Amino acid sequence: MTTHRRPDYQLETRLVHEGQERTPYGETSEALFLTQGFVYESAESAERRFLNEEPGFSYTRYSNPTIAAFEQRIAALEGAEAARATATGMAAVTAAIVSQVQAGDHVVAARALFGSCRWVVEDFLPRFGVSCTLVDGPNLDEWRQAMRPETKACLLESPSNPSLEMIDIAGVAEIAHAAGATLTVDNVFATPLFQKPLELGADVVVYSATKHIDGQGRCLGGVILSTTEFIEGPLQQFLRMTGPSISPFNAWVLLKGLETLPLRVERQTQTAGFLADSLYNHPKVRRLTYPGRADHPQAELIRRQMIGGSTMIAIEVEGGRDGAFRFMNALKLIRISNNLGDAKSLVTHPSTTTHQRFAPELRAEMGIFDGLVRLSVGLEHQQDLLNDLTEALARV
Repeated sequence: MTTHRRPDYQLETRLVHEGQERTPYGETSEALFLTQGFVYESAESAERRFLNEEPGFSYTRYSNPTIAAFEQRIAALEGAEAARATATGMAAVTAAIVSQVQAGDHVVAARALFGSCRWVVEDFLPRFGVSCTLVDGPNLDEWRQAMRPETKACLLESPSNPSLEMIDIAGVAEIAHAAGATLTVDNVFATPLFQKPLELGADVVVYSATKHIDGQGRCLGGVILSTTEFIEGPLQQFLRMTGPSISPFNAWVLLKGLETLPLRVERQTQTAGFLADSLYNHPKVRRLTYPGRADHPQAELIRRQMIGGSTMIAIEVEGGRDGAFRFMNALKLIRISNNLGDAKSLVTHPSTTTHQRFAPELRAEMGIFDGLVRLSVGLEHQQDLLNDLTEALARV
C-alpha cells in the first residue's frame, strides 16, 4: 500500500510521509523490517535479483525496506537524487571519500576538520597511495594553489567543528570542478534545513545522522547524498563489498527523527541565538562565535550560504584549559559529552577530547584554543540554560 503523495507538498509534510510504503496491514507508523535476508519465489528469481534485473531486496547489508525509506526521505529533504545510509557518520565520510579515489590520486581538504575526518585524509589515505594537501579553508587562493592534475576529491565542513569557521562552498566547488575534481561537504553543523551544499555546487554531502537527525541520543548512523550515478555506482560497490551497513532498527529511529527535525532544530537555533546574544559581552567570555550573529567574521558569507544560524556556539572562556574545566564542571543542567545536536544541551572541551591528538600549534591553526568550549544547545527552556551558563561562568 503506497502513501498518497503530491509533488508540491511542503518540506515539513514530506518529512512525515516521504518514503513510506505500507504493508497490507495498513500500519500508521513505518514498518520495521528487522531481518537479515529475504527469500525468493524461485532460483531464477534470486539470480535476477542479484543481476539487478528484478526489483526487490536480497540482503540487508545491501539494502532493506526500512533503510530504503529513510534514504528516500532524507534525499527529499536534501534535494538529492539518491542517498545511502551507513552505520555511523564516520563510515559515511570514509566511504564517500574512499570510493572516489585510488592509488596515485590526490585529495585537498580544509585544515579545520573534525579530528576523525582529518585522520582519514591525513593519515589513512596515504597508506594506500593517496596523497593529501590541507589548506586554510576560507582562503580560496590556497584551494587553487593546492590543485594538481591528479587531484580527484576535495573535502570540507562548513561551519567547521568546533570553531564554527565558514567556507565558501560555491567558490571551492568552482575551483574543484575546474581542476576535474569533486567536492564533498560535511554539513552536520548547518543541518539539511539551513544549508544546501548540492545547490551551491557540491557533488556529495555527508552527515552524521547521530546528531540532529536522531537528535535524541538514541542511536548511531550516517548518510551520503549525491547523484544517482555516484550513489548506485562507485559508492554502492564500496558499501556492498566492505559492509559499513546501518541496522534497520537504527534506520527506523532516524526515519522517525526526521518527522520532528524542523521543530527541534528551529527551537534549538532560537535558543542558541538568545544565549549567544546574552553571553557575548560577559566578562569571563574571551570570545564567542555564533553563525547567527552579525559580528561573525564571515557574516556576509553566512547570509549568502545559509538560511538559518546553528544549534552550536563556540565559547572561549578566560583562564585557558583550567578556566574551561572550572566552567564545565560547574554546570548543573548542561552535561559534558562529545555528542551534539541532541535534545539535551551538551558541552565539550575539544582540545582535550575530539581534537586532543593534534599538537597545540595545529589546534591553533584550526582555531581551537585551550579555553574553547563547544556548546550544543538543546530543547530546555532558554532561561534555565542561561542561568546555568552564567552561574558556571562565575566560577571561572
